[in-house]
Amino acid sequence: MLIHRVFEISAISHKTLLPPTFQAFCPVLRYGGSTVADFLKIPFVTASSALVNGFDNTIPPAFTTWKYNPAWWARLRNRLGYGVISRFSQPIYKVISAYRQKYGMPACRNINDYYSVSKLAIISQQPAEFEYPRHDLNGILHFTGPHFDSTGRKTIDFPYEKLNDKPLIYTSMGTLQNRLTHIFYKIAEACVGLDTQLVIALGGGLATQALPNLPGNPIVVKYAPQLELLQKASLTICHSGTNTVLESLFYGVPIVAIPIANDQAGVATRIAWSGVGKFITPSSLTINRLRQAIQEVLTQPSYKENALRLKTAIQKAGGVPRAVDIIEEVISNRLK
Repeated sequence: MLIHRVFEISAISHKTLLPPTFQAFCPVLRYGGSTVADFLKIPFVTASSALVNGFDNTIPPAFTTWKYNPAWWARLRNRLGYGVISRFSQPIYKVISAYRQKYGMPACRNINDYYSVSKLAIISQQPAEFEYPRHDLNGILHFTGPHFDSTGRKTIDFPYEKLNDKPLIYTSMGTLQNRLTHIFYKIAEACVGLDTQLVIALGGGLATQALPNLPGNPIVVKYAPQLELLQKASLTICHSGTNTVLESLFYGVPIVAIPIANDQAGVATRIAWSGVGKFITPSSLTINRLRQAIQEVLTQPSYKENALRLKTAIQKAGGVPRAVDIIEEVISNRLK
């Protein structure tokens, strides 16, 4: 297991390669990162590039489409959901616990201790308006907004000359769970007759030849200049991956989501909760339901208004400079 190798490297480097003021930067949902930091006796900050974590029973688990509800029965439901995560994670927990015992570290007390959940600062690239009310992480949870820019991205060729004046619907199912050809066909069929222009980015998972004769003759490319197209888009259809969703909201684009895996269900519920769009699970996806969702999000002003509201929130959140300030503040406070 990778975690074994991480501990071996950490043991070798302990007190020899790392200066005493070294600041670890752990991505959330990476088992053992906080344990490695504890072993090296260095502080760490959690970077949450997906949904913010910290397993709070008032927040539905990210793998579900359960609605947020502060009622007691919903908290019980959520607790049972987190219990499922813990049960499937037991083999990893045992490895982490063995290393903590071997090196004389205190035992993990809860699920957050096994994950890389910092007690100093958690930096989320969500805006606060795209997260349910939380009280478990007061004082250490910071919503800085997305941490992306266009400068580090490769230039991608795109047939801009094919774009017309119709409202643009940009579709991406990400770069991982993007081989479900039947979903692309349903999206294309659902857009027929809507007086829009559909662009489908395949994310490298399929060749354009894998989707012949798509209804409505959409523009289909293996990769797309996503940020540039989102600036022109009226709607995003996506898998509710965090990056695509936040980039859409960065430009004030409402969303219709089809969550596939991982935390995408939790992102999808936040899309609906924040009023920036709608979602349909793959099991209930039909052409008619998808067409109705597209029409509703395109034509009801509230979705665009809420997307613009979150755009403003993102602009005010601070982004990368704010995240850097938080990290430097944590380091400064630790050195006092």
